[in-house]
Amino acid sequence: MSKNLYIVPYDFTPVSEKALEYALFLGGKVRAEIMLLNVAVDKEKGMQAKAKLQTLVENTKTPPAVELTYSVQVGSIFTDIGKVAKKEHAQLIIMGTHGKRGLQSVFGSHAMKVITSAECPFLILQKNTEIKEVNNILVPIDLTKESLQIVNIAGDMSNMLNSNLHVLAEDQSDQILHTRLHNRISIVKGQYEERNITPTIEITKKRGSYEKKIMNYSKANDCGMIAIAYHSESLLPQFDTFAQNLMCNKQGIPFLVINSKLASSLYF
Repeated sequence: MSKNLYIVPYDFTPVSEKALEYALFLGGKVRAEIMLLNVAVDKEKGMQAKAKLQTLVENTKTPPAVELTYSVQVGSIFTDIGKVAKKEHAQLIIMGTHGKRGLQSVFGSHAMKVITSAECPFLILQKNTEIKEVNNILVPIDLTKESLQIVNIAGDMSNMLNSNLHVLAEDQSDQILHTRLHNRISIVKGQYEERNITPTIEITKKRGSYEKKIMNYSKANDCGMIAIAYHSESLLPQFDTFAQNLMCNKQGIPFLVINSKLASSLYF
């Protein structure tokens, strides 16, 4: 494709406006089409949304290399966002979350249901997310090979944003697991070196909350994005809650995530 396609689920709320702002920010760095996608509950609301989106597109100033379009679908956000992204071969879905509610339904704990419906990555933003240059991207990994499926995606984002990459992992006391972890890190390092990226590797002690370590590391190193692969088979306990808490972090740090199960055929 000659340009990237970014889909922005848009429901005229402040967080969807934030997602559009961030998409335009990214569009200032690459040639892109930004598609505003409204998923309406019925045909009448769909017609109303279409008229509003047309006005919005006509009145939105875009970077020179960005084409702003829109689409309206009648259906469910839990299935149709992923279907549209697959049909249109989207590279990224940029979506705002209310933390608790938004789009058509309660959204905090259900956000992962939307994410797991699509094969392409999601970039999740919050109302308090700052639109600013991303100097550092943090990639936490674990012992599973699935966790590495975010590596190349984060590398692409790093190159686009001219950001430094940081890889974070927890060390293991068991020798077999310790060896497996360091093998994973070697794979990650090799993949980044092939892209002319020299990552910062940080291995923490396996003590305390990994989630807190991630957020503390992000704060200490001015990380403007956190990137993970979502996989329910993770060795991390209660991974759903872990991922949701990172997604809705209090600092509003953008959260780059992909469903590793659906993406496996695409990225590995």
